[in-house]
Amino acid sequence: MSIKAGLKAGAPVLHDPAPHRVTIRLTHQGGIKMLFLRFTLNILLQLTLLSALHAAKWTYSGPEGEHHWSKNYPYCGGAFQSPIDIKSDLLRFDPTLRPIEVHNYNLSPHEQLTLGNNGHSVQISLPSKMYISSLPHRYTAAQLHFHWGSSGRPAGSEHMVNSKQYAAEMHVVHYNSDKYPNISMAVDKSDGLAVLGVLFEVGEFNPAFEQFLKFINGIKYRDQKVQVPGFNIRALLPARLDEYYRYDGSLTTPPCYPSVLWTLFRNHLTISRKQFMSLATALYSSHAQDSAPVPLNGNYRKPQLVDNRVVLVSFKEGRGLQGTLTVTSPHTRKQIIQQLLVGDLADLADEGLYRLLPSGLEKIYPGKKNNLKNQQSGSVSKTKQQMLNPSMWKKSQINRSVGKLGLAEAPLCYVSLEHKIFRQLKQSHAENQIVQALRDAVFPDLNLKSYLDCKSDLALPTIRHLLRGRPTDEAFELDRSLTKALMNQGKPSTVIKKTVPMTKYGSLTPVPVPRKPPSQGYPHPWLLPMEWED
Repeated sequence: MSIKAGLKAGAPVLHDPAPHRVTIRLTHQGGIKMLFLRFTLNILLQLTLLSALHAAKWTYSGPEGEHHWSKNYPYCGGAFQSPIDIKSDLLRFDPTLRPIEVHNYNLSPHEQLTLGNNGHSVQISLPSKMYISSLPHRYTAAQLHFHWGSSGRPAGSEHMVNSKQYAAEMHVVHYNSDKYPNISMAVDKSDGLAVLGVLFEVGEFNPAFEQFLKFINGIKYRDQKVQVPGFNIRALLPARLDEYYRYDGSLTTPPCYPSVLWTLFRNHLTISRKQFMSLATALYSSHAQDSAPVPLNGNYRKPQLVDNRVVLVSFKEGRGLQGTLTVTSPHTRKQIIQQLLVGDLADLADEGLYRLLPSGLEKIYPGKKNNLKNQQSGSVSKTKQQMLNPSMWKKSQINRSVGKLGLAEAPLCYVSLEHKIFRQLKQSHAENQIVQALRDAVFPDLNLKSYLDCKSDLALPTIRHLLRGRPTDEAFELDRSLTKALMNQGKPSTVIKKTVPMTKYGSLTPVPVPRKPPSQGYPHPWLLPMEWED
């Protein structure tokens, strides 16, 4: 029955003192119907508000600049954000990283590509026949776009390498087509996207860059688009696709979902100064009819917190790479997680595995190692025997143990999670704590999955999450020690750097940002194809 059918003609509609809620006075019996209608209108009004919030304007500076993004896009203030400054102490050599394999990147001039100005960047839509095959899943290309500096400051790359910022950066965006039908369904999933990043420096003329740059005057203003002939996209990538940085991160623009597997190539390309100036001076982020044109330049986000992540590298030779650590094996990492879940923590010390945990955790049980040996009279625990015998180690056992905590099983869906947490916060009138609540909710999952994939150090908050299923008395002692370790986190450490804060929703006070659930048409109405970059 529709809302209209349940109302008598002329029945008054009264606005409740509480915002976003409408009370309907019915002229017939039926309290249940009244409550249902009241609830339905309440939800509809909330969703209308959410959709409007997520369509909020954003810029790179000023009152709608990146420091204010989290007011309307709470993941922008959350965990595993991009870009980052790739410093030498974050690097871990991974001998298993394969060269990037791209397919069908050489497009025919008879294929038409859409070149557009979305108000934030120059973007080229790419055909679905382009894909990457050298990753855990097949990732299909969707679009590429650029970030750049200004005529007065030709430094506009988003990623930095040892604090060096390049003139520009290109992102080739792909989505996980093994699991999702299109990019709009993949963008808010934790395993949804893979982006290839290329750094550009001002230097020699770039013929491939010119293939689209010569049409740039046709997209001077926001929302303008032109058709351009296809060209060899592979020529916009470095010659060597086997040397790159790899880490887990996010979109660098709102809504900032941490859904990106980043590959940033080690070797940069060049564009001439004339080409750079054309990019930096020809475009506007405003519409053609706007009275005050706003130049489109300096469209890069500043480096974000590392959040216990490391950066895998596929290369070991070169300046500044001496002493680069080799990444710890996934098998060893699974051993550590299994011990934290169900094993004897003293065995971690016996096997020297404490050195792979955050500093401070090795002091949780001082002296327990010796006590344990006395109690066992030299015997070795069953758990330790399993650890020392790889043949007894079952992957399914690890997955089941991890799965009991709801971690590292299915990919996260950020839209659904945001909607769920907002409803919970609304019940306690704490909607303005959505940023910290989301961060606390997603960080253990992201950190654990990234740790098992060798792309993060294990963070203390994640260890606390893993230990919560242990016996009460043991958990109490562990939690007390962890709390002390977390309080000491602010002190300089070579292991823990800028990790997630554990103050319960206390450090940030953004405005509420719930979200409309996916519709059957376009699942994210605020995320139009030309309204996001990476």
